[in-house]
Amino acid sequence: MRYRDRAEAGRELAALLGELQGRGELPDPVVLALPRGGIPVAAPVAHALGAPLDVLVVRKIGAPHHEEFAVGALAPGDPPLFDTGTLGDLGLTEERLARVVERERRELARRERRYRGGRPAPDLAGRTVIVVDDGLATGATARAALRHVRRRAPARLVLAVPVGAPDSCDRLAGEADLVVCPHRPAAFSSVGQWYDDFGQLTDADVLDALRPPAHDGPDAPRAHQWYRKGTRSNLR
Repeated sequence: MRYRDRAEAGRELAALLGELQGRGELPDPVVLALPRGGIPVAAPVAHALGAPLDVLVVRKIGAPHHEEFAVGALAPGDPPLFDTGTLGDLGLTEERLARVVERERRELARRERRYRGGRPAPDLAGRTVIVVDDGLATGATARAALRHVRRRAPARLVLAVPVGAPDSCDRLAGEADLVVCPHRPAAFSSVGQWYDDFGQLTDADVLDALRPPAHDGPDAPRAHQWYRKGTRSNLR
């Protein structure tokens, strides 16, 4: 039970969210991808919903010597959001992580400058905001993103991910008005295990996805082929 790649996962999410939109449950949507991995998932979603696509840069705060394990996260302009239970389990303190936080804040600022290029963040007040990522492990970055968006007064806040750890999905149900996660395998250890192709993306991939496609021919930019209509795929 795996997705071929993030684009396939995005098409499956797009079909599910399209059904909700057809029932009138997602009025005036805007799609926010968590880059970089959320970009190719979010692009088919935005296309299917006829919604603008933008990014919300959130940075994971990793544990010392195990940076992929999130103990917290940072959203733009917000204080770090730590998982206090995990900090206690690992014998860590916020003070000990100060250098990690500062490093991630610098990288967050760099990516925002690169991806936005001076373009302001979208006005989210009164809109249906759909936050999209490629999966949910600890949920630290998604929680920081949802709280950041919630402070912008959306009419409805939706978290949409193709696959997630069941306990993380359950915990985040209290942060969003709706969590759309079609696959919640019990034997979950990492997001990448549920994709055949889980390659790293680049800043150029993000910028291509945010650039309006000029055409949809065979020589269209690779990133914009994520928008192309695909049939709803099943996990293999």
